[in-house]
Amino acid sequence: MSGDCFDLNGFEYISDTAAHPGRFSRIYATSAAVINTATVAGATGNTFSAVPLAAGAYIDGQFRSITLTSGTVVAYRGDRG
Repeated sequence: MSGDCFDLNGFEYISDTAAHPGRFSRIYATSAAVINTATVAGATGNTFSAVPLAAGAYIDGQFRSITLTSGTVVAYRGDRG
């Protein structure tokens, strides 16, 4: 993540289907995963749900809650700068 512009405050490893509230700036898939739902600050458009992530893929944003359907991810704490 060299050169990325966000404030890192640790991470949360998510491997279940419970809701994980927090302030996350990146979701990184450690195995193929499906994001069931995610609350994204400042998002417009369609609902952020049923989003597949291949192993090794990531998505950046201002996530306030993450719930998986399957797989495992690392959710990096912090906000995009």
